[in-house]
Amino acid sequence: MNHTKTLSHFNIQELNEMQKATLDAIPKTNDVILISPTGSGKTLAFLLPTLQLLDSQKKDVQVLILVPTRELAQQIEQVFKKMSTGFKISCCYGGYEVRIEKNNLLQPPVVLIGTPGRIAHHINSENISTKEISTLILDEFDKSLDAGFQEEMSFIILQLKNLQKRILTSATPLKDIPAFVGLNNPLELNFTSPNLSQRDGGPQSNPRVQLKSVRAVGIDKLDALMLLIGKLGTRSKIVFCNHRDAVIRISEQLDKLSIEHGVYHGGLEQIDREKVLIKLKNGSLHLVISTDLASRGLDIPEIEAIIHYQLPTTEDVMIHRNGRTARMHASGTIYFMLKETDHLPPFLKVTPEIEPLPEKLVLPNASEWKTLYISAGKKDKINKMDIVGMLLQKGGLQKDELGKIEVLDYSAYAAVKSSKIQRTLQLIREERIKNKKIKFEIST
Repeated sequence: MNHTKTLSHFNIQELNEMQKATLDAIPKTNDVILISPTGSGKTLAFLLPTLQLLDSQKKDVQVLILVPTRELAQQIEQVFKKMSTGFKISCCYGGYEVRIEKNNLLQPPVVLIGTPGRIAHHINSENISTKEISTLILDEFDKSLDAGFQEEMSFIILQLKNLQKRILTSATPLKDIPAFVGLNNPLELNFTSPNLSQRDGGPQSNPRVQLKSVRAVGIDKLDALMLLIGKLGTRSKIVFCNHRDAVIRISEQLDKLSIEHGVYHGGLEQIDREKVLIKLKNGSLHLVISTDLASRGLDIPEIEAIIHYQLPTTEDVMIHRNGRTARMHASGTIYFMLKETDHLPPFLKVTPEIEPLPEKLVLPNASEWKTLYISAGKKDKINKMDIVGMLLQKGGLQKDELGKIEVLDYSAYAAVKSSKIQRTLQLIREERIKNKKIKFEIST
């Protein structure tokens, strides 16, 4: 199969070595384990060869992809749709109405993606036929285990009577694979380096990554973080914490200083987490404070700096956090924040460069973009071009004043130059899209 046309949708000239190996191995081998760093292109690596396995004559689900999070399900769905295959793909996950998913499954997709709990529910309710499912992909399999989905995954796999191929992916080596997966003499494709600390944290193995340490001498660690954030200015960055209360504490301090930021943790509503990621990707936000929830399975490719405010507790945690930067061909910097008495993690085999802090806080500039909220989406038959047309024609914007647009099921978000957004809001306040009354406001 010629994948040139498919790759053109992603502005990719050639597959990387990992993707080439996977493209060769998956059609030939029943069971494959793919271990490759975050951001290396694993989604495309397993979707491309999966296309060769699809039969357009079959009417039921043929490929089932199980993922640990809703965000990862949406990311895979977006990649598959961008491939323009002509095959139907659907997503099922918690936090979304079961009734809507059930109606969508009345016309079965060829490829079904979902979280184990929701997929198990649909199988149990006989909303999904499993008779044609011949390929199972367990993406970020170790994270699904960590999330406690063993029982649901075991139940699902037990129902797949005609399963021929199993593909497991992870960013780190898998220690023990439970028997319920049913692997039989799997082929392992391992594209991680022997020394994982050096791979993701050391310039000697990845020249695109700089590793630095910041020590709070004579000042509180939180104050040191503020100085570092000010020094980094408008570079996109994620500050990682081990606990949610630390995220909240940092956010409160940033609010006092009127520094724009977003927070990301499991206590937020799903839509609030989605909005943070949308703003990070469209340039409305340059700073996110997060627990390790944001360390895996998210499509946020433009992060320039990772800050370990609270040190990672294990090497795997560090690898996944660090994997948010220097993705694909980009570069990035990783900072370890230390109190005077702190020591660097023992599993870090590379000595970081010391990053000096300024004596006074210089507040970072506000973003040149704001995000416009639009109260209609895909389910209202509204697409990106509808929004582009309305904002350029009715909103008085020039093309370079309109940024990235993301359309969800029932809402949409558009990046608009900060200097223009208030005027645009005034101009479009009474506008309709496809004769539908729409609410427009600055997304908070």
